[in-house]
Amino acid sequence: MKTQIPLTRDLLFIGGGHAHALVLRLWGMDPLPGVRITLINPGPTAPYSGMLPGHVAGHYTRDELDIDLVRVARFAGARLIDGAVDGIDLDAKTVSVPGRDPIPWDVASIDIGIHSEMPDLPGFSQHAIGAKPLDRFASEWRSYRKAANAGEIAKEIAIIGGGIAGVELSMAMAHAVPGARVSVLDKADDITGTAAPARLHRAMSDHGVTFHGGVEIDRIEADQIVLDTGQTIPATFTIGAAGARPHPWVAKTKLPLEDGFIRVCPDLSVEGRDDLFGAGDCVLMTETPRPKAGVYAVRSAPILHANLHAALSGKPTKPFKPQGKYLKLISLGGKDALAERGDNALSHPLLWRWKDHIDRKFMRQLTDLRPMDPGPPPRDVAQGVGDEIDHTKPLCAGCGSKVSGTALASALADLPQTGRND
Repeated sequence: MKTQIPLTRDLLFIGGGHAHALVLRLWGMDPLPGVRITLINPGPTAPYSGMLPGHVAGHYTRDELDIDLVRVARFAGARLIDGAVDGIDLDAKTVSVPGRDPIPWDVASIDIGIHSEMPDLPGFSQHAIGAKPLDRFASEWRSYRKAANAGEIAKEIAIIGGGIAGVELSMAMAHAVPGARVSVLDKADDITGTAAPARLHRAMSDHGVTFHGGVEIDRIEADQIVLDTGQTIPATFTIGAAGARPHPWVAKTKLPLEDGFIRVCPDLSVEGRDDLFGAGDCVLMTETPRPKAGVYAVRSAPILHANLHAALSGKPTKPFKPQGKYLKLISLGGKDALAERGDNALSHPLLWRWKDHIDRKFMRQLTDLRPMDPGPPPRDVAQGVGDEIDHTKPLCAGCGSKVSGTALASALADLPQTGRND
């Protein structure tokens, strides 16, 4: 019979980012008895960023893009709250979600990602959309693509941001909307974040994508972008992909921040806390800063899982040591890719198949979730479980506790007296 362990500690996952999804999978395989788990996310799914360019290009469906957080939470034995956290009280150890009472935690982790909205740019909020959060962008893109390919709207697309994300999206969009006029705009003179800008320029040119470097945007209008020189770039669909911006609610908290990102120690704990952790693009690893890339969120998951176990059971944590260089597989619109590691770059048709294999393997981790054998009684449990289970006392309050006091008194009144007065 499965051992019943009382729940003594609350573990809260704020956000369903890649790191948290993987930690929940690991938790289902190696749980810590005595812990009640809660995941809060605005929606039952979370898009996988690695497959976004392929989805935009039409290579993957939305279902293939999305991580099913309901399935992952069920596997981990967690409850899922559909909502967006908009505040955290570090003193009371609660988080706030609109329309709900404060949600308490003993140990919590934050993995809420970033956004690429540009509210300070005139006209952006009315006429453009950020590439992140991915779910809203993916939905808006599907609607635009359908209308553009049906001839209901001019095929004019602009991407603000000439980094890898903007370049990948530009070619994916050009592939998905044949004949589209696609423009990439950036303050920098050339493509940033790559060791092979010339190769990317050739690939963009093959798709009819125009790069506008060294430009300043004055405002965005419904059908065009106006530069500070007065030049206009036609655009009936404008995307912001320039840099990573933290979510505004984080700035209103007492969390230790740098440029809006949460400062975390080598063990992924938030500076000054041993009960709060963070991972993914929303954090800044103070001792080993790295660019915002999904690879670090994925690689941090096993360490985060181990350290959450440790924090809940009163054991020491261990550091996350991110690699200095990592492999970039850059989508080139069609089923082609460019591989980069450090200063080395290689393009080959087989690279797309490799990237597709890696991405699908990642997603299978979060879909092929089979029930685990409960196994023998646990050795490691959450703090407080030992106090709840006192093996010198009976585990129940007696059979009489299962009926009401009135019924018990009535039944005892009919019994003969024993003569005992105590």
